[in-house]
Amino acid sequence: MSGDLFLGIDVGTQSTKVLVLARANGTSWDIVARGAQAYELLPGLPSGAAEQHPDTWVHALESTLQQVGRTIDLGRVAAIGVSGQQHGFVPLDAEGRVLRAAKLWCDTSTTTEASRLEALWKRPVPVGYTASKILWLAEHEPDNWSRLAHVALPHDYVNFVLTGRLATECGDASGTGLFDTKARTWDLEAARAIDSRLEGMLLPLVGAGEVLGTVSAGAARRFGLPEGAIVAAGGGDNMMAAIGAGAVRDGVTVVSLGTSGTLFVRSESPVLDPLGLVAPFCDSTGGWLPLLCVMNLTLVTEEIRSAFGLSHEEITARALSIPIGSDGPVMLPFLQGERVPALPSATGSLDALRPGWLNPGTLYRAAIEGCLCNLTVAAERLAQFGSKPERLRIVGGAARNPLWQSTIAAAFGVPIEVPIELEAAALGAAFQAAWTHHTVAGRGVADIQSLREITDTAIGIDTRLDPTDGDIRAFARRLAIWKDALRTRYGDA
Repeated sequence: MSGDLFLGIDVGTQSTKVLVLARANGTSWDIVARGAQAYELLPGLPSGAAEQHPDTWVHALESTLQQVGRTIDLGRVAAIGVSGQQHGFVPLDAEGRVLRAAKLWCDTSTTTEASRLEALWKRPVPVGYTASKILWLAEHEPDNWSRLAHVALPHDYVNFVLTGRLATECGDASGTGLFDTKARTWDLEAARAIDSRLEGMLLPLVGAGEVLGTVSAGAARRFGLPEGAIVAAGGGDNMMAAIGAGAVRDGVTVVSLGTSGTLFVRSESPVLDPLGLVAPFCDSTGGWLPLLCVMNLTLVTEEIRSAFGLSHEEITARALSIPIGSDGPVMLPFLQGERVPALPSATGSLDALRPGWLNPGTLYRAAIEGCLCNLTVAAERLAQFGSKPERLRIVGGAARNPLWQSTIAAAFGVPIEVPIELEAAALGAAFQAAWTHHTVAGRGVADIQSLREITDTAIGIDTRLDPTDGDIRAFARRLAIWKDALRTRYGDA
């Protein structure tokens, strides 16, 4: 392709976002257009279920590209990268038709199936992983199971819509529970243990930096994209966020503040946690991405904010007037169960209430501190494998919030950096597209150094913040109280 623009697409739980990257000169890059379309989960589902129909993502992509097309000429797009929410199960028949709505990462209705797989495979299987959803389909919807031909993840499906090719890559595949992350290949023995047919339903793998396909004629007409534009391998949202935040080299530890919260760092070797709390993911650059995920983060603070009808700015200002770690209610923020600690059936709680504490500022601070206490405890597990951060780079929707910033710095006791561009998953997808295009144009090998050169010149830092000794001590006191509340309610979770 002769185009000079690179399109990053992030298909998330709450919205689809796109941005377009252009090389400004020989050494820097600019974002020249962006778009976003919000959506919701399917309503009226049983407790624990969380689903979206893949058509929702495709319609959102149409909308976002229309937005972008009002700013730039989409015909200039040379390559595309797709980021997608991890672990979702998109069941397809032999013709690539969707059989039912996708069960998402935050769906905890398959707890029983996850437990059965743990007993079968003799290893941890987090309830959010794709494998338990596949077993659920086999046992609860036999008609759909009999028609199932392809197991796709959300980013795989969007790539399929764009190119007509069904394939996946190691990063996203490593979140299914059906992948050997050390060998970077499918665990066919595990697949056969579920059903002899499942082995044939797993998608072929595309290597890091390789081309998955090109935009088909039908997709070109539908989305206004140039036919034949390169579509990169793409990846899960955490893998793409790692690229977009610069975690493509040692020393960059990232916290992503979204509906869920993740903490991850690139590794040259796999990290295999026998308890299964540290996800042993591959990354999308040829390395590994040991990652901790808590299922409840900005979901919790959004519940508090919306309950009082205040803007983010208003409720943050009220919470900032309250000192960090001060006396106040203790929140266990498990509104939709929890992965770390492994409490899929847990519920949220608010303990130690006093008169005058049921106000928006106090509750908002309690929510943030409760979420970060949980993330800090989770990070203690990652530190046991040698990944203790000296500084943190924070991305995601809440990263600009000064209350989140100061509390994270205090919780981890290290300096934080906030990049200029916070949509790290979409940006990482655009970087991957540029990397893949560069490799194809040069007819070379997709080496990690060429990707590092792109991210080093394109990622700017907007804010740096050092924690104070007083804030570190105050949060440590709050953390001790929080741990006591956790033990009281759930024992040694």
